[in-house]
Amino acid sequence: MPSAEFEAAADAVNKLTQRPDNDELLKLYGLFKQTTVGDNNTAKPGIFDLKAKYKWQAWEDLKGKPQEEAEKEYIEFANSLIAKYSS
Repeated sequence: MPSAEFEAAADAVNKLTQRPDNDELLKLYGLFKQTTVGDNNTAKPGIFDLKAKYKWQAWEDLKGKPQEEAEKEYIEFANSLIAKYSS
């Protein structure tokens, strides 16, 4: 189960006044899913659904990473984005 620190970081990232770039958002998504669900066991989206494909791949790239490690990385990355994009 994700920690209170993880929940606070996720909440803070959702409230950023500036939008992180797509690569940053994909990294956040992959780490979030790995933390909250674990390894990706879903079917790969179709070739024409690019957004879903990129999100699926960001999560798939973390397969095998322990959820606790993904959570730690998520918190660190989220905090770096908060520092970068908070005005």
